[in-house]
Amino acid sequence: MQKYVSTLLDSMVRAVAMAALAMAVVGCASWAGAGHPAAPAKASVPDYNYIVGPGDTLNIIVWRNPELSQVVPVRPDGQVSTPLVDGLVAQGKTSVQIARDVEKELGKYVRDPVVTVIVTGFVGPYSEQIRVVGEAAKPQFLPYKQKMTVLDVMIAVGGLTDFADGNRATLVRSAEGSKRYNVRLNDLIKHGDIGANVEVLPGDILIIPQGWF
Repeated sequence: MQKYVSTLLDSMVRAVAMAALAMAVVGCASWAGAGHPAAPAKASVPDYNYIVGPGDTLNIIVWRNPELSQVVPVRPDGQVSTPLVDGLVAQGKTSVQIARDVEKELGKYVRDPVVTVIVTGFVGPYSEQIRVVGEAAKPQFLPYKQKMTVLDVMIAVGGLTDFADGNRATLVRSAEGSKRYNVRLNDLIKHGDIGANVEVLPGDILIIPQGWF
């Protein structure tokens, strides 16, 4: 009987050891990510200017001509319409460029117009949106902001789901020909490792895979 108990205990110890080894291997694989290099911490765009896209809202102010001033949406076709100006292309331009275009059009009817354009609702063009897919609490697209980081992105999408393998997340960088980087979201969000926080660029795609349990 004593020999049987001893054999049983040995088997249980070996089983526990094997399980611990398997968990360690999985943990190392998770930390290592999907074989991509770690994302660089700094990646901000120098002298970034916001580019207008469909869905944005523009406040167009014409100095000394309040009747020509108006808040207008950028239509799905990327154009805006204001008094005396119809079908002006706004998509892909900065607010300053749009102001100069409106001045040019209004110059046909008004002497020396002075126009200011302020973006009041931000969506941005598709090419510059940050997309988050996979095991985020609220997968979605976000307008890019200068100095935006992965932590900012994760706060906006509500963090990770219970099934996410955050340390195997991949950042696809369209600005570098869709180059892939590993980001350690678990370390950043669950363990407070600020060293895992990295800046994002316009057009980045964050892919968060499901973990194996």
